[in-house]
Amino acid sequence: MSTIPLNLQTDAVELPAPSLSPSIALEQALKKRRSWRSFLPDPLSLKLLSAMLWAGFGMNRPETGGRTAPSAHNWQEIDVYAVLPEGAFRYEPRGHRLALVKAEDLRKDTGTQDFVATAPLNLVYVANFSRMPDARPAEREFLAGADAGCIAQNVYLFCACVGLATVVRGLIDRQRLSAALGLGPTERVALAQSVGRAGAA
Repeated sequence: MSTIPLNLQTDAVELPAPSLSPSIALEQALKKRRSWRSFLPDPLSLKLLSAMLWAGFGMNRPETGGRTAPSAHNWQEIDVYAVLPEGAFRYEPRGHRLALVKAEDLRKDTGTQDFVATAPLNLVYVANFSRMPDARPAEREFLAGADAGCIAQNVYLFCACVGLATVVRGLIDRQRLSAALGLGPTERVALAQSVGRAGAA
């Protein structure tokens, strides 16, 4: 049964207000942070997805557009895609909602490891170089990768707080994934990250 209530008139999913109530302190979250490569297929609730996306790269200062993760020169060039069984969605922080990109299961396209096809959620971090006008070409990928890493670490700590498993991944067929998501010529896949409940070790 789908957990994603898509508005068919707007191709959007309105996320509930993010509610973070971690039961452990930052020190404990840092101690528990780890990578996990086996996931149960159990879907994540919309409430959990909402809190995770906000923790990763949501707006914590709406009046200025400030985010929960830093970005070089405040370019905010990273877009977060949530790839779920129901489809692929782009996270829109300003409205705290998901915009439908493709209504099909693209999880298998988000990486080269077998577990990505059955993990309930794969986040994809896409850098849009058109938002980096002052960056030298040789620095764009480096800076975008660093910014994506900050978002991924936010997700790691959120998962540690709520008892979810996650792993950030660089083993990606970027050309295939870019085509599946319909990315433009200035957009590049930086990283992906699988999230779910831990399976067998």
